[in-house]
Amino acid sequence: MNGTGPAGRQMTAEIAEQPAVLARLFDEQAGQLATVRAAIAARQPRFVLLAARGSSDHAALYAKYLIEIRLGLPVGLVSPSTLTVYGARPQLSDVLFLAISQSGGSPDLVDSTAVARQCGALTAALTNDPASELAGAAEHLVDLRAGPERAVAATKSYTAELLALYLLLAPLADPGLDLAGQASQLVGAVERTLADTGPVAAAAERYRDIDRVVCTGRGFGYPSAREAALKLMETCYLAGQAFSGADLLHGPMGMVEPGLPVIAINTPGAGGRAMLAVLDRLRERRAELLLVGGPDGEPGEHRLPVVTDGLVEELFPIVEILPLQQLACRLAILRGGDPDAPRGLAKVTRTW
Repeated sequence: MNGTGPAGRQMTAEIAEQPAVLARLFDEQAGQLATVRAAIAARQPRFVLLAARGSSDHAALYAKYLIEIRLGLPVGLVSPSTLTVYGARPQLSDVLFLAISQSGGSPDLVDSTAVARQCGALTAALTNDPASELAGAAEHLVDLRAGPERAVAATKSYTAELLALYLLLAPLADPGLDLAGQASQLVGAVERTLADTGPVAAAAERYRDIDRVVCTGRGFGYPSAREAALKLMETCYLAGQAFSGADLLHGPMGMVEPGLPVIAINTPGAGGRAMLAVLDRLRERRAELLLVGGPDGEPGEHRLPVVTDGLVEELFPIVEILPLQQLACRLAILRGGDPDAPRGLAKVTRTW
């Protein structure tokens, strides 16, 4: 226990705050987002680099899909050590460098952003702390406005990162997007998804005694699979692995044995359709499937429903991670842990 009350109290509260957090981001950050978008449009970058760690790295992976699909630009995920440990100084003119961090406090992200700026990149930071070192290192700032997040496992800051990235980047490809309409649809979908807790409780009971789990998805669902595996590892101490559906069909499929718990992102859209062949192979291997979203699976399979009606596929990751956050929190408590304060972890992880 962390001495602040019942186990999971903070994580539970922060999960529940997400409709308000997302609505606030829509309502209060439009001007700031427009300023950063204008700077990006003026520079017309030829390439995008994304720097992040932990849950924010999964938000960066989401941004990679969004930028490549929506903007048609090549994207790379930064290895900060090339700039910090090895002292590389690449030519970064005409490059957009986006640093994503809940805390804005990790030295490697701060230093790599400062170096990227010195090397000619247009730099922008997305962080929940506008007074952080990362915010000061970047030329532009997007404040996530998620409010204090005290549970070690990131929840509301993660979905705020996803939405901030969408609001920043999608209008660059389509300036006519009805963001106000999308805001209403998204907040409603989040509220309804969070309210449906019965399937989460049932899944937690089934998973109470497992020691490993595999998470998988394709396209915009792949970052959700990676974030789900991390949540289960850091709160429940499971051996969690995440693969894109395509990668799973290669060598890793050999480890799938009968009864292996597999969480598969199954929301509609192109990513969901691309998962159909993966699900068929997993069924052949007799994995125990837990489907996130989509229609009910085959007899004996279980599903965590999510509300996607009226949403564009790019916003699905915001709702599909919600029951998986709830699952990690509830399962950790059932297993005797406290997801607010997992062992060996701190809210701000300092790497270099």
